[in-house]
Amino acid sequence: MKSSCAIENEAILARLKIIHEESKGRYGAPKIHHILTQEGFTASLNRVQRIMKEAGIRSTIVKKYRPTSSSAQVEERENLLEQDFETTTINEKWVADITYIHTLRDGWCYLASVLDLHTKKIVGYSFSKSMTTPLVLGALANAIDVQQPDEGLILHTDLGSQYTSEDFEVALKEAKIQQSFSRKGCPYDNACVESFHATLKKEEVYQTSYIDFETVRLALFNYIESWYNRRRIHVAIHYLTPQQLEDFCRKEVA
Repeated sequence: MKSSCAIENEAILARLKIIHEESKGRYGAPKIHHILTQEGFTASLNRVQRIMKEAGIRSTIVKKYRPTSSSAQVEERENLLEQDFETTTINEKWVADITYIHTLRDGWCYLASVLDLHTKKIVGYSFSKSMTTPLVLGALANAIDVQQPDEGLILHTDLGSQYTSEDFEVALKEAKIQQSFSRKGCPYDNACVESFHATLKKEEVYQTSYIDFETVRLALFNYIESWYNRRRIHVAIHYLTPQQLEDFCRKEVA
């Protein structure tokens, strides 16, 4: 006859398998433990970790791609953010960056993302076969169209040529957005959006080989819109999803 502890472990295992599958293997023990607790299970984190280990269940493994850095001279520009990532509501501080994604047929393709520091939501993005200024302009236009920010918003980026271009500067001025730049050689200045791209690579990109540009474009849409913004819980925002926190903020000011 099974003990009560063994019966509980079986129930926990059955539920955590479902949670793990629904996250496509992306959730590890801490997030699974949080969801189990919300659902009324009383298991400790250590117990959940032990059950997962015994069942051979784990989160996806990180692989890293580090592109070669440019040797071009970079002019220092004003850093308004100064690693102050604190916010009080949405659309106060955005951060933006570009990352690389490989395809078998079309080679390297490029994703430009804009993230709201308050909600961790990807408020705008653009995907292209070339890493040019129109790529970042597309992500910016997408963010502005979706969020409709008030005047005074700060957008922080690195010193890449796309973000220091005259066209990008003009677009920000027209939207009354203040531009802020990372210091040369200081990745911590833009760590939040780089963290999103690392998560994207770990949870989606490195799990498959993409045939071509269109295949990746669809995968990114599904990951960002269906999973990351609306279903993926974040420890940094008290286990809410980005969209849940944004909805709450909008209700507060309504």
